[in-house]
Amino acid sequence: MPVPTLTTILKRILKQPTAPFHEYHVRGEIQNILEGCPHVKTKVDKFGNLLVTYKNGKRKSREPWVLGAHMDHPGFVKNPASKGEWEFLGGMPRVEVEAGVKAGLRKIKGEIGTWNFPVKISGEKIEAAACDDLVGCAIILAVIWDLASLDMETTFHAAFTRAEEVGFLGAWQVGQKWPYPEDAVFVSVETSRPVNGSVMGGGPIVRVGDRLSVFDGEAVAALTLTAAEQGLRVQRCLLDAGACEASAMQACGRRSVGVSVPLGNYHNMDEAKKIAAEYVMMEDVKSMVNLLKALVATGREGIEVRTIAERVELKMSDYAAHLKAGNKAF
Repeated sequence: MPVPTLTTILKRILKQPTAPFHEYHVRGEIQNILEGCPHVKTKVDKFGNLLVTYKNGKRKSREPWVLGAHMDHPGFVKNPASKGEWEFLGGMPRVEVEAGVKAGLRKIKGEIGTWNFPVKISGEKIEAAACDDLVGCAIILAVIWDLASLDMETTFHAAFTRAEEVGFLGAWQVGQKWPYPEDAVFVSVETSRPVNGSVMGGGPIVRVGDRLSVFDGEAVAALTLTAAEQGLRVQRCLLDAGACEASAMQACGRRSVGVSVPLGNYHNMDEAKKIAAEYVMMEDVKSMVNLLKALVATGREGIEVRTIAERVELKMSDYAAHLKAGNKAF
């Protein structure tokens, strides 16, 4: 079976219409793309999230990683309480939404209304009506297919979730009913507005936290050390202009971390507060794919990230003589 390229995956996913609770087009295309992929099993949970496992051989990755991305984007859906009326779901100012509708930018397909922008992909830039978080979905699919094509022996998981834009509803269901090993680490794969020194074109962002919480320190270290070993340029930053599914998972008691591709025109708003296509830089996306491939394929014999407790115990041993000498003066 021919291995789909990153560009092919992006085109197939980004052209799918989506909105909170109406992710069926995206989920169906993800299932189509994964059909026939070696070492991959999929299932749909009771909430409608798509859960994927890649398992090849007995070799385990350094951690049981779970890569997560949401399948929805702010958009219009038919209000179930009224006939024929459209309701906008997701984080966008009402005034700008109404202005976009008056300008004729709303495009209807069945039960979903999206902004009417074409998918444009070049060697430099990716533009679409919804990069958030369909680019994240495409990145995970590229990781799965690339490792399968190499017959890589490892095990990791992926969760494609619903209704993130209205409050992490799909991720919450996964976190509460956690179908993975207890020590698994959730990695939220997002596209996010670059803030606090992060820039577009500067590489993927390893998030130390978001607006709601600070993420697992050991997982942050694992990502940054993986990037260093692979020679990948990454940005390490607190992205507190918004929140991601890692915070929802942490609230469920799950170890979590976030990574983001810097996003332009977040939630379809340009600097002039006009409705516009979202965009990301291709090199940032490619680097994210390479980072995540290395992360989930690194065996326990590879990069080791010592816990703070381990580091302190080593320091206690290293400085035992100094401690003993100093104690005599007390």
